[in-house]
Amino acid sequence: MKKLLIGTALATSVAASAFAGGHAKEVTIGVFLGFTGPIESMVAEMGPGAEFAISEVNDSGALLDNAKVKAVRADTTCIDSGAAQAAIERLITADGVDGVVGGDCSGVTGAALMNVALPNGMVMVSPSATSPGLSHNNNEDKGLFFRTAPSDARQGVVMTEVLMDQGIKSVAVTYTNNDYGKGLADAFQSAYEAAGGTITINAPHEEGKADYSSEVAALAAAGGDRLVVAGYVDQGGGAIIQASLDSGAFDTFHFPDGMIHLFLSHMTQQH
Repeated sequence: MKKLLIGTALATSVAASAFAGGHAKEVTIGVFLGFTGPIESMVAEMGPGAEFAISEVNDSGALLDNAKVKAVRADTTCIDSGAAQAAIERLITADGVDGVVGGDCSGVTGAALMNVALPNGMVMVSPSATSPGLSHNNNEDKGLFFRTAPSDARQGVVMTEVLMDQGIKSVAVTYTNNDYGKGLADAFQSAYEAAGGTITINAPHEEGKADYSSEVAALAAAGGDRLVVAGYVDQGGGAIIQASLDSGAFDTFHFPDGMIHLFLSHMTQQH
């Protein structure tokens, strides 16, 4: 939640600076997140978090001689690049936004950035698109793309440090088969193996399947002290965890960022 608030404040300040010369009375921010799709349960908190930050800006009265900020939602779907591009196009052309908080998932964020935001000179500040391929580069993003979450190049190192500190020297890995999952799995494998760990299998999974028993069977056959699931909590990632528990394939797991809501829900139920 904290990084969402920071991202919203940054987007608001970018829009504010763009309008400072004209003393605009209203600034419109697009809240461009996956309100439907595989991280819907996370966005159910992220979206209102962004809007709460905007309400605090309005309540302060400190922006551009008491100019107001208005939030307009648009759905990335997280996984449908065509739908995401159409949604951000509507934000820019129909809603006239001055800046965008989002996107969320790396693939749709990259598509929206390169095909819509950049040609329209639109600032995007993502709270959660972590693919290393989206790292800020003025030569490619024209200084218009920022994010408040670290790259998965860093997350892979941190995951390694956590697992090594816990004495976990052998893991199986499954990742959602997209820019986010592949980037994170590759970064983690590089860091973990460099630290002396063994990855028994590093296998992609597709989202939206009704049954993940074959994927879990392959992971179980490879073995490992823990299963790392770089997926999405509301679809493949959550289903693989449940199938692993049901079959007894694994009973300990490591959750990267896309699975954090499952971890928090589990902790809430335990306490």
